[in-house]
Amino acid sequence: MFNPASPVTGGPITSFTSPTYTLVSDSAPDVNGVAFAVSAVGGTQAGVLISSASNPFTVLFTRPKVLRTLPAVNANGILSSVPRNVYTLSVKKGVLPLAGQPNVAALGKIEFSVPAGSDLADKPNLSAMISLLAGLLWEQSNEIADSLVAGSL
Repeated sequence: MFNPASPVTGGPITSFTSPTYTLVSDSAPDVNGVAFAVSAVGGTQAGVLISSASNPFTVLFTRPKVLRTLPAVNANGILSSVPRNVYTLSVKKGVLPLAGQPNVAALGKIEFSVPAGSDLADKPNLSAMISLLAGLLWEQSNEIADSLVAGSL
């Protein structure tokens, strides 16, 4: 069950010292999601603003409205198709596009497209996928931020 501990320790970013983000429950768009808003930031993060109506800093985790299951195998014992269950994790953050202009929301989004049945048949490899993804985001958080700023990989 997605329920991050608060505060969340942020990944390493140049000029941020020990960044943390205090989360409070927020309203999800529907019952298939859980949402949080950043109510405080910790460490040194000059210029970073907390969530507000005109400047969101929010987290949303969603699951499929209807969880799909595997169909029966055909006469040859083969699955004709494997449906997918799609989950998303997104962070919305208001950013300033130009001095004197209102903030506009930037969106970071990760999508998990999970083959139906694999949650029961292959938990270790699903877990490995998430472990690698989380490790890459943690290890490369500064480099990813630099890429977004520089427009290069």
